[in-house]
Amino acid sequence: MTTATDRDMTLLRDAFGPLRDREQIAARLLASSARHSFDPDTELDWDSAVEEGKWFWPPELLSLYGTPMWDRMPEEQRLDLSRHEAAALASLGIWFEIILMQLLVRHIYDKPVTSNHVRYALTEIADECRHSMMFGRMIDWGGAPTYPVPRVYHNLARVLKTVSTTPGSFAATLLGEEILDWMQRLTFPDDRVQTLVRGVTRIHVIEEARHVRYAREELRRQMVTAPRWERELTRVSCGEAARVFSVCFVNPQVYENVGLDRRAAVAEVRASGHRTEVMQTGAKRLTDFFDDIGLLNGVGRRLWRSSGLLA
Repeated sequence: MTTATDRDMTLLRDAFGPLRDREQIAARLLASSARHSFDPDTELDWDSAVEEGKWFWPPELLSLYGTPMWDRMPEEQRLDLSRHEAAALASLGIWFEIILMQLLVRHIYDKPVTSNHVRYALTEIADECRHSMMFGRMIDWGGAPTYPVPRVYHNLARVLKTVSTTPGSFAATLLGEEILDWMQRLTFPDDRVQTLVRGVTRIHVIEEARHVRYAREELRRQMVTAPRWERELTRVSCGEAARVFSVCFVNPQVYENVGLDRRAAVAEVRASGHRTEVMQTGAKRLTDFFDDIGLLNGVGRRLWRSSGLLA
């Protein structure tokens, strides 16, 4: 169903050209979902054993890689760090996906329930439910604990979910998806990594590609049509979300759990040029997109710089 409003939207443009029809985009994403969706419970071998000597995350993507502390760590401790950091990232992913599901439900609350746009949003919510369960099973499979985000940020997210603008919701969605997606694209083809972890990241990358497309197209639409106050608020909330995300990306408890000095490890990560490069490289596709659609202006840009995700 294409409404008159949607047809009018095609006359609007941004830095990427004319806005695309909402219903046509959703129809293509629904067709892709029908062809390329997975059931992790049956797709992956959850009864497989952990493989000796294999990483749970590529070493170059680990927070301490390239630091003096890393150079002093024995190989066994490095492998254990990868197990715990993979669990911390999976825990962060579950937190973000639960937030995303709530924001998507809010987005479609007033939309036509028979539209492709709503139907795809519900399809994406179903994907995210499976992803969250898959990440939880991966944590259990690897034998690491879960790593909740600090309580202050857990509660701050309640506020952000409540006051988030529609463009703010889609900007936060992309922030939570694109950096992890970049890392996972390096992980699933890497035969140094545990086979099951590679399978988890492969499923996530394939299905998240649709989610990113949906969020990008809707955010473009929102940044063209939203009132000025809403765009300004989105710039600030998005920048604050980037700051929180960068803080939560690795839980310092990981270091204690692998026998490292927590404060010393955190200090080395903050001073690590390699880690800064990894995070900024992982965020570059996203920050370039945000810059093009006008999200990185004023206070928003300053907050992004303070997060360490923008050079």
